[in-house]
Amino acid sequence: MSEPPFTEADARAAHAWFDVDRVPRDPATTAWKRCARWNQTRWREARGYPIGALPYRGGPNAMPIGSRLELAFARESGANFVTPGTLAAVRERLANPEQYQTLNEARLWADLLSSMPLCFNLFGSLAGDRVAAKRAIETWWRAAAGADVRVRFEHSPGRRDPAYLGNQSAFDVAFELDAGGGERAIIGVETKYHEHAVAEPAPKPTALARYVEVTERSDIFVEGWREQILGTDLQQVWLDHLLLLAMLQHPTAGWSWGRFVLAYPAANPSFASVAKRYGAVLRDRRTFEARTLEELNTDDALGESARAFRERYLAGSIRAHSNTASEP
Repeated sequence: MSEPPFTEADARAAHAWFDVDRVPRDPATTAWKRCARWNQTRWREARGYPIGALPYRGGPNAMPIGSRLELAFARESGANFVTPGTLAAVRERLANPEQYQTLNEARLWADLLSSMPLCFNLFGSLAGDRVAAKRAIETWWRAAAGADVRVRFEHSPGRRDPAYLGNQSAFDVAFELDAGGGERAIIGVETKYHEHAVAEPAPKPTALARYVEVTERSDIFVEGWREQILGTDLQQVWLDHLLLLAMLQHPTAGWSWGRFVLAYPAANPSFASVAKRYGAVLRDRRTFEARTLEELNTDDALGESARAFRERYLAGSIRAHSNTASEP
C-alpha cells in the first residue's frame, strides 16, 4: 500500500480527517478515502475557496469540512464545476426536475467529494454539444457509432413506476441513442469516487418479487445469484443494473439494446473488487460494463474538459492496493 503524501496532523489541521473515512478491516480502501478527501481539500485551498461545513448551511455550531465549499459561495459561483459547459448542464438539470427525484442540491453545489458533481464534471460538457456527445459516445462504445445522443443527468424513466422497478432508482447519467429507423438504445452510468461499497439488507419481499422477476426474465445471471447478491455489497450495483434491464423489458419503450456502466477511479479498491465480483455473477455480460474514470476521461473523448477533470480528480491519487484490478 502506498504511503499517503500527508500526515494525520496535516489532515486534521485542514479539517480533512474524519472517522467516517475509516473502513473496518480494509486499510487499502481507508487509505483511498482519506487521500481523496485530502486531494479535494487541497484543490479548494489552492484556489482560495471558502471552506464549507456540516451541516451545509453552516451556523454557530457547524463543523468545518475541508472537502466542502461554503454553500452560498458555491451556489453563486458554481465553483464545484470545472468548465462553463458543466455548470450550464447543472443549471439546466435543476431547472427541469423529474418526478420523485432525490437529487440533493446542497451536496451537488458544495460537496467536493460527492460522485454527483463528479458525474457532471466528467460528462457535463457533452450535454449542450451534440457533436461532442456523438464523438465521445463513439469513442467509448463502437456499437453506438452514428447515433444521435441525448444526455440526461440523474435520470429515471419512471421513479416508483411498477412497470420498471417501482423504486426511486436512477442513473447518474443516461445516454439516449437514436440510430434512426426506429432503433433506440440506452446507456446508463453509475459513477463512484470517494464512496466504498457496503452490504445492505435484502429488499423487502414485496419489492424483491419484482426484482427477481426482472432478474430471471433477463436470463443473464448464473445459478445461485441470490446468495451472491442479496444482502451483500453487490446488491446496489445489481439494483442499478436492474433498472437498465427493466427498461429493455418494458413492453412499449422500444429499446433495441442497452448497457449499464459502473464507473469508478482505478485507485478505489472497493469498487474495483465489486466490479470484478459482480461480473462473475453474470453469464452474459453484454448489458454490464465496468470502466475506470481514467479510461473514460480521455482527450479523444472529452477534448479540453478532460484536462480540467484530471487536475481536479485524478492528479495526486494514490493506488491504494497495487494488486487490485480495475476491470472485472
